[in-house]
Amino acid sequence: MRIDKYLKNSRLIKRRTVAKEACDGGRITINGKVAKAGSEVKEGDEITIVFGTKEVTVRVKEVRDSVRKEDADSMYEVIG
Repeated sequence: MRIDKYLKNSRLIKRRTVAKEACDGGRITINGKVAKAGSEVKEGDEITIVFGTKEVTVRVKEVRDSVRKEDADSMYEVIG
C-alpha cells in the first residue's frame, strides 16, 4: 500500500493530500529512508513522521485497505 494512503487509513494524518505534502516535504521516512508519496509500506516497517518540532515513530502492525475509525489504531504501534 502507498504510504500516503496508509497514513490516512491509520488516521496518523487526517487527509491523504496532507500526507502526500508531508512526503514531498521530506518529513516522512520509512526504515530510515525518506519516503515519496508512492513508496510501499508493509508489515514490520518503521515510519517516522515529523510534525513541526515533534517526531513520532510507529511500527506497522497490519496493512488494510478499509478500516473503521475505532479500529485504526490497531494498524500500528507507537515506538518513539
